[in-house]
Amino acid sequence: MELPEKWTPEIAREKIRTQYWTGPTSGLTPGYIQGNLVVLPEEMAFEFLLFCQRNPKPCPVLDVTEPGSPVPRLVAPDSDLRKDLPGYRVYRNGQLTEELGDITENWDEKMVGFLLGCSFTFEQALIDYGIPLRHIEENKNVSMYKTNIPCVPAGRFSGPMVVSMRPVKAADIPKAVQVTSRFPSVHGAPVHVGEPEAIGITDLSHPDFGDPVTIKAGEIPVFWACGVTPQAVAMHMKPEIMITHAPGHMFITDKKNEEYSI
Repeated sequence: MELPEKWTPEIAREKIRTQYWTGPTSGLTPGYIQGNLVVLPEEMAFEFLLFCQRNPKPCPVLDVTEPGSPVPRLVAPDSDLRKDLPGYRVYRNGQLTEELGDITENWDEKMVGFLLGCSFTFEQALIDYGIPLRHIEENKNVSMYKTNIPCVPAGRFSGPMVVSMRPVKAADIPKAVQVTSRFPSVHGAPVHVGEPEAIGITDLSHPDFGDPVTIKAGEIPVFWACGVTPQAVAMHMKPEIMITHAPGHMFITDKKNEEYSI
């Protein structure tokens, strides 16, 4: 699906809610913060919040809903987390059991929604500084990989960090690090540059999530911590139920990128 002309967050969420837009959200609302979603029963919410606090690179918290409420009041008070993402995944006991466009029937009064910072936020800043993004050029989802980097455990939550990868020209890497380090609330600077084998990635052409992209001569793979990490954690620690966004299919907030830059 081709990207439309620029939408406001309100219009984008309306198009998503009616399932007019069902694709990835990278580049959909330039200038606005996007978030990864995690939904858990209330009895697991504190442990997950602690996990996020101990792992701020992959899991930077933007907002947390009241138990039972699907409304993230701090970042989009007129929205509904049950309907306003273009794709959801339901994990039961560590297994992906459903991929849905609406999770209203899966939500009850005990659910708590977490919105975590997304690297799509700093992509516009990279583009503005002349660093092209291959997944946008190729109209694909960003490439994401499980690594051998362990997250810091918290209660029942543990597992490997997931990273997103963008090919960058060698000469542009210092600029890419500098630009993205201005956004610590949405993953910040890269966690690794080059040598994917050093972090447990054996084949860049077969990402664990998202799509493979072309890496051209003179480009080096650069890896950022990724908000898909909770999905890898779900597979590892096997909660009775965890609902997440489908990789690349984010929640669009009302907050502008510059509100989260330093």
